[in-house]
Amino acid sequence: MAGHAGEVLAAELSPAGPLFLVLGFILLLCGLNAGRKRRLLDDTPLSKTLGVFIGEVEVAGACVTTTPFQAYLSGRPCVLYNWSVDEEWERWETETYTDDKGRTRTRRVLRSGWTTVAGNDYTQGFYLKDEFGFLWVHPRGADLETLDLFSETASRDDDLYFAKGPREGISDSTGRRRFRESGLPVGTQLFVRGRASERSDIVAPQIVQDPKAEMFIITPRKESEVSAGKDTAYWLCNLFGLIAVLVACQFFFISLAHSAVFVLAAGYLLAWAAGWVWMVFNSLVGLRNRVRQGHSLIDVQLKRRADLIPPLVACLQGFRNHEAELQTTIATLRAQAGTAPVSAIASSLLAVVENYPELKADQSFNSLMKHLTETEDRIALARAYANDITTFYNTRLERIPDTYVAGIISMERAELFQATGFERKALDVKF
Repeated sequence: MAGHAGEVLAAELSPAGPLFLVLGFILLLCGLNAGRKRRLLDDTPLSKTLGVFIGEVEVAGACVTTTPFQAYLSGRPCVLYNWSVDEEWERWETETYTDDKGRTRTRRVLRSGWTTVAGNDYTQGFYLKDEFGFLWVHPRGADLETLDLFSETASRDDDLYFAKGPREGISDSTGRRRFRESGLPVGTQLFVRGRASERSDIVAPQIVQDPKAEMFIITPRKESEVSAGKDTAYWLCNLFGLIAVLVACQFFFISLAHSAVFVLAAGYLLAWAAGWVWMVFNSLVGLRNRVRQGHSLIDVQLKRRADLIPPLVACLQGFRNHEAELQTTIATLRAQAGTAPVSAIASSLLAVVENYPELKADQSFNSLMKHLTETEDRIALARAYANDITTFYNTRLERIPDTYVAGIISMERAELFQATGFERKALDVKF
């Protein structure tokens, strides 16, 4: 009995128990964070570049730039890339160890490894392009994932060894070098998740590093793949967290049959449940706010149309009248000249040219058409986004077990957007 008590006491004094216990709850927090991010990804519909609003957005498209980098190893045009050359070494080293009798001894050990002997990375902002337009993105500070562009191991007999690597070697080199390169070639389809803000140089949105952003992700993977990765991390962290708590119980109480083990395990599961409720509750509140924001975006675009199009039409009407007046003046001068030489009306024509600018009616009409089309596209995209986010929200309210959390504050379904009111009617453009 005394021996058993001493064994339990020794176990209770072991520092491994508290460490595993703390590790378990750290894994719990990491799991809840991964679950929260998965919900953010799932609750935010994809936007088109033309329909990006200020705030948390997700966009997909091809990365393009007017000034691509020429990748050093692969030679491919990229919006960003990095490369490195590692050289292998192998040498005998002396290490100190303690034998089974507690005596300090030394021995010779053959070790090997790789040392980076050359490399660099090149990063710049780029545009994300889809069927509606372009969106400026700068990857600084993003959780960036790239593609493998080049990977090859060469010996001194290979041309690549010195062609792309330095002439100088390292000590104890084995004569082998590893060449690696990764990046984002121009035209790569990307998924970008971040916080959109207003550009400082022009009136247009951008996605750059922002301390207010929930997540800033740039990846060639699809949104569904990123979400699945977060979901896997959520369950694995929670599972290993529970295992860590059970291991800690063994250090504390030797046997898993001890009653305190059930208390600690129940405490962990209770903490997980409370964290899950907190995660779902905040997710639903954030989703409800994005529904309200989505509907307000429609009003913003409708207001933009009401403020922008009538002045453009009025300006073009004035220019059209001006052109008609100019054409009439020229025709009148020609009629008055009759068979007289051109020089007879030269002074009058010169006065007309000085008083009126070059005729540009075709370009003006094209510009108006472009503004009309873009404005209607913006409104259509805002409506689609509002209905998408509303559908996501309503689905969450009906899904078990989220519906029980929604009942805590009596969240109600949101109505899909329906066009009503005079400002929601397309403007008539007449000349």
